[in-house]
Amino acid sequence: MSDGRRLLKFTTGGIDAVVCLNGVIPDVEVFSAFASMPLIAADGAIVPISELGISAEFIVGDLDSVPQELLAEVKGISEIIHDPDQNSNDFEKALRFASAQLWNRLMVVGMHGGDLEHTLNNWSVLMRYAQSMEIIVHEMNRVAIPIFSSFTFSPNENEILSLVPQPHARISTRGLVWNLNDEELSLGTRTSARNRSHADVVEVTLHEGSLLFFCDARLPLTPIID
Repeated sequence: MSDGRRLLKFTTGGIDAVVCLNGVIPDVEVFSAFASMPLIAADGAIVPISELGISAEFIVGDLDSVPQELLAEVKGISEIIHDPDQNSNDFEKALRFASAQLWNRLMVVGMHGGDLEHTLNNWSVLMRYAQSMEIIVHEMNRVAIPIFSSFTFSPNENEILSLVPQPHARISTRGLVWNLNDEELSLGTRTSARNRSHADVVEVTLHEGSLLFFCDARLPLTPIID
């Protein structure tokens, strides 16, 4: 963009692989939208996706959550990458594996579910790795996009949009119902959750910090930032 803002848009072919975590698994239709992409199952995630009749090209983790009989069943269908490292969780192991394959644009599903601390730790891992990879989280027909720079976006009419600081951001916006004017957002203090679009184009100026931007999913399209 001429003013320094990047363009957030939805397009086809915007990802290299799908990473499925062992949380709340989406419907088969979501996996079908990315059927041509490699699917990485993080450890125990192979159990629910196998129950849906879905095969993963790769299973990555310490494999402590996968029944041995299932591993035997999928052997030869899925490549099993045993990573016993106890200093990182299965999400981080899956991201490291993807990066080693030079897959740096990822769609992540199954982030939520199970123990709350697992979910919170997954978000921490996401923001750390999103500094060097493009990672999009798909949950319940919504997407979360890590943001580290100013951007513009063409929303749906009256679309619910959320700006959640990670953990701090100073932001100005145009095109929202409740705009921000060089205002501080901080976890535990103030966020801009459940805002709404009020124009054909939304502009977000990120003066400092980083955030998660939430908007509606547009499957089979995926968001990228040019």
